[in-house]
Amino acid sequence: MSGAAVIFIDDDPAMRRAAEQWFSLAGLETEVFSSAPVALNRLDAGFAGVVVSDVRMPGFDGIDVLRTVRAVDPEIPVILLTGHGDVALAVEAMREGAHDFLEKPFDPDRVLDRVKRALKLRRLVLENRRLRQHVDGERPLEERLIGQAPSMVRLRGEIAAVAPTDASVLIVGATGTGKEVVARALHDLSPRASKPFVAINTAALPETMAEAELFGFEKGAFTGANERRAGLLVHAAGGTVFLDELSAMAMPLQAKVLRAIENREVTPIGSNTPVTLDIRVVAATNEPPERAVAEGRLRADLLYRLDVLRLELPSLGERGADIPLLFERFVGEAALRHGRPVPDIDPAFVATLGARAFPGNVRELRNLAERFLLTRGAAFPEKALAGASGGSLKARLDAFEKAEIEAALKRHQGNVGAVLDELDLPRRTLNEKMVRLGIRRAETESGEPV
Repeated sequence: MSGAAVIFIDDDPAMRRAAEQWFSLAGLETEVFSSAPVALNRLDAGFAGVVVSDVRMPGFDGIDVLRTVRAVDPEIPVILLTGHGDVALAVEAMREGAHDFLEKPFDPDRVLDRVKRALKLRRLVLENRRLRQHVDGERPLEERLIGQAPSMVRLRGEIAAVAPTDASVLIVGATGTGKEVVARALHDLSPRASKPFVAINTAALPETMAEAELFGFEKGAFTGANERRAGLLVHAAGGTVFLDELSAMAMPLQAKVLRAIENREVTPIGSNTPVTLDIRVVAATNEPPERAVAEGRLRADLLYRLDVLRLELPSLGERGADIPLLFERFVGEAALRHGRPVPDIDPAFVATLGARAFPGNVRELRNLAERFLLTRGAAFPEKALAGASGGSLKARLDAFEKAEIEAALKRHQGNVGAVLDELDLPRRTLNEKMVRLGIRRAETESGEPV
């Protein structure tokens, strides 16, 4: 892992010299690289700095840098630089998760300011992780896996029984059901709790670097391998490796991972000497693994090796009675994160959540709770409907219609045509409803009367 505060990547020697001087004068330890793969081999999830990279580089460009860094840790800030004024590229970079985007030529003071802000954010992220891991390690299962649905009570019992063993575990559950939460609980409740928990999203491993990331490499093993690096499997020594999105792993890599797990050893690239592995393996998939095997995306022998103990996570739809408890808990957690007071939550509104479809499961409900906190419920028309639950059915429907129309007008900044399209209403009907419901008649952004 690099100890530098800034990793700077640019194929222009003059730019590298200038950047090293800027950052050095600002008291920031910096490593400069002409090659992205060499630089990225210095990173792991504990990197406490920021990556600054040129976009236009031969072979491995800035977007590749961004994607690779996000595979290591999506919260490492990446600032991209370009001298081409490419707006489309800037949009793509921000969509991919770039922290910032600066156009050359730029003011060094501006770059330093952006880098210092990114470093402050990164330190905060790592500190929060450290505190969360400390707190999570002391939280009972009931606090981590909330709910009283029979499926959740059964799951907690299975985790408590399985965690103290060293057996491999396969977690099966749809996206957003909490597979990594379960994996970490298995680790924290095991004799390996004081050792590393290494989560690997196999779907995000860059194919060209996957083997090096997992198994490590020796100095000089390939172009850019300027020093020896232990792989993630070795880094987890004594602890737990969590292989997420198992069926998304490339088939050739699956064979090598199976061999490593079977033999409990890996041979780094460029070495003839195997390294012994002392790890527990927990894997996860968001689909029935048998289907992935039948479709040729998952090796049957790897499945059989990992499927010693299987934990099946229920979808949120299967535990609907837990939704109110989860929602209120998530609102409270969001309030702590954002330093805001917990708003009043109408029980009737919470009851309406049971009628929602949650394809994103618990993760989607958590995001919804955060949105509720940040908007004080304004983003939810059904909140108005629930608030009118003591009145007649007509009053409740009127409240709902009013909230829907007002929200649509706000979303489209008064563009009536867009509102009519979204709500699939004739103009005359919309006008009548606005008069009847007391929605203020106003000018639209284009000046067209409602």
